[in-house]
Amino acid sequence: MASTSTFSVFGADIKIKGDISATDDLHIDGSVEGDIDCGTLVQGEKSRISGTITAESARLAGTIEGAITAKTLVVLKSAKITGDVFYDTLTIEQGACVEGKFAQRPQGSAKKSDGEPVLSLAN
Repeated sequence: MASTSTFSVFGADIKIKGDISATDDLHIDGSVEGDIDCGTLVQGEKSRISGTITAESARLAGTIEGAITAKTLVVLKSAKITGDVFYDTLTIEQGACVEGKFAQRPQGSAKKSDGEPVLSLAN
């Protein structure tokens, strides 16, 4: 049976004021002023998000002002994050800028066998 998963793309010329909720995947190249709750978030380098991000997985490359909670989080070197980061698995490229604290997500919010967060530094 074919996958029914969808992928929504907000182009560089899109500016959104308000919260976004999606059960599937989002790719954001524009700007968002509001909270984002989705399955997978991919953020472009020129993108700006002002609000809280909650996602199963997120790959961030632009500017974020707000807290981030993700099971799997990849922060690329072009990212500039101001806010606290909560994760299960975290990868940060050398050169990424984060002003805030990093913390494992609260117990019970993730299904981890060993209970320890996974942190890796990308080259």
